[in-house]
Amino acid sequence: MRARFCLWVILGFWPLLGRAQDSSGNYVARNIQLDEVVIQAAKVGFDVPGFIRLVEDDTTFYKAFKNLRILGYTADNDIRVFSKNEKKTKASLRSVTRQAVQDGCRTMQVLKEQTTGNFYGHGHTYNYYTAELYASLFFTSGKVCGENNIVAGSQSRDEGGSLARHKEQLKELIFNPGKPIPGVPLVGKKVAIFDDKMAPYYQFSITSAEYNGIPCYVFTARAKPYNRSEVVINELVTYFSKQNFEIVARNYALSYKAFVFDFDVHMEVSMTHFKGYLVPAVIHYRGNWKVPFKKREPAAFDSRFYDFNEGVPGS
Repeated sequence: MRARFCLWVILGFWPLLGRAQDSSGNYVARNIQLDEVVIQAAKVGFDVPGFIRLVEDDTTFYKAFKNLRILGYTADNDIRVFSKNEKKTKASLRSVTRQAVQDGCRTMQVLKEQTTGNFYGHGHTYNYYTAELYASLFFTSGKVCGENNIVAGSQSRDEGGSLARHKEQLKELIFNPGKPIPGVPLVGKKVAIFDDKMAPYYQFSITSAEYNGIPCYVFTARAKPYNRSEVVINELVTYFSKQNFEIVARNYALSYKAFVFDFDVHMEVSMTHFKGYLVPAVIHYRGNWKVPFKKREPAAFDSRFYDFNEGVPGS
């Protein structure tokens, strides 16, 4: 079995990592751990500081989800809401949907659907917050036009505490982990794990592994056990292809508890490509939310996206 070990990068790679301090923070640069394979790769040209900057500055993961707004695709949707003790499913939805894009607008057709329990309320509204959030992410009601996949400057704006703003903030928290979220009380700055104020709460490492047969560099940020109450991101594991450094997959766990709200979320996301677009292929979610004016809601969803197309161009 290939030997694998971790080293604190203070001696042999200290001069190399020192160049990353300006952009990635002193703590990450001084305390990143490398396994044997990565150490050997660094000796023959793998740019460790550049890789740290790549992870810190990455926006492609968030952009991949925004790409779903401009492409046609088929989706298998499986949403389950559990009882308080999470031992029984009290409502669920399983469906197959098809999004079409034409003339810069998207519409969606439900090809198949089955529900249990009180998943829907009167007027086909959603009885559960998780279902409502899922619908705002992956379902299209009517015709939606004028959207794009631009990430820069796309953070939600203050709209007087509206529900729509809070939904956008939750989306950013879940699908753009590691970046500060403006306007999220008590949480926004705590998710900035590369900041020198938050980084000491974590153990950072770069290792080598395969994901579905793809050779990857794996960046891991894991909260130190005795700091769990101080952080929002408990674990963030990202697989980057060694060939082109694109994200192949990401697994992460988020949790926080406060008087106003609390949550505990675990997600696994596998990516794929359609032409020049990076898009999610499979999502596994398990979460437990308590938000204002809503009951605590343990829920899970699994999504699969396929049969992508660029839609029909305008005439």
